[in-house]
Amino acid sequence: MKNPKSILITGGSSGLGEHLAKDYAGEDITLFLCGRNADRLDAVTKACEAKGAEVHSTLIDTADEIAMTAWITACDGICPLDLVIANAGIGPGFSPDQDLGAHTKQVFAVNLHGVFHTIHPALALMKERGRGQIALISSLAGYHGLPTAPAYSASKVAVKGYGEALRGLYAPFGVEINVVCPGFVKSRMTASNKFPMPFLMETEPAIKALRRGLEKNQARITFPWQLSLIFGFIVRFLPEWLFDRLFRVMPSKT
Repeated sequence: MKNPKSILITGGSSGLGEHLAKDYAGEDITLFLCGRNADRLDAVTKACEAKGAEVHSTLIDTADEIAMTAWITACDGICPLDLVIANAGIGPGFSPDQDLGAHTKQVFAVNLHGVFHTIHPALALMKERGRGQIALISSLAGYHGLPTAPAYSASKVAVKGYGEALRGLYAPFGVEINVVCPGFVKSRMTASNKFPMPFLMETEPAIKALRRGLEKNQARITFPWQLSLIFGFIVRFLPEWLFDRLFRVMPSKT
């Protein structure tokens, strides 16, 4: 979709969501932002308002289905949503000395169910009026599970597959659905990482790539292109034993 005027972004207080909000902000733009850090969300809100946007922000946990449905419905009532970006997520790795069940439940609550709670009410509203766009933020980890992040990888694989399936299902109703699979992008979050991040992207080109993909209604939006090619090669040609050996050296906590 070109030139959306009413945009909702989850996880808008940091990382990719923060930079998307600031980039979309401008005159005649209405932004709906949610996050879980009050100070950061307030700072993003003020930065977007300074650029002329009308901003409605709220503290909310995307894992709360009832709260999310009420919030998204209320946002749409204020200004019908053109674009919804299901961005909120957590990315902790895993080590075998942790409780795998508890860890997986925690990650899925936000990375998978949080996405469901965001897009389901938005889909119903957009289908009814015959227009709208929804972007689901997956990851390049959605192409192949990482040994040190099983729950994170599984959640992103699920988001990718779900979005790809919904795209064809809702296209006849005028709803555009896109899956975004980013690699490493410079942000406050990645700045604290203590491990190599190949092809780390500057924020500006990453946001441009994402927005360009949405404007063109690309089914899958992946960046950086170098890492996308590498993951594509890995999925198709790299033997599983070699993949496991290579990626086992990645940190278990991110």
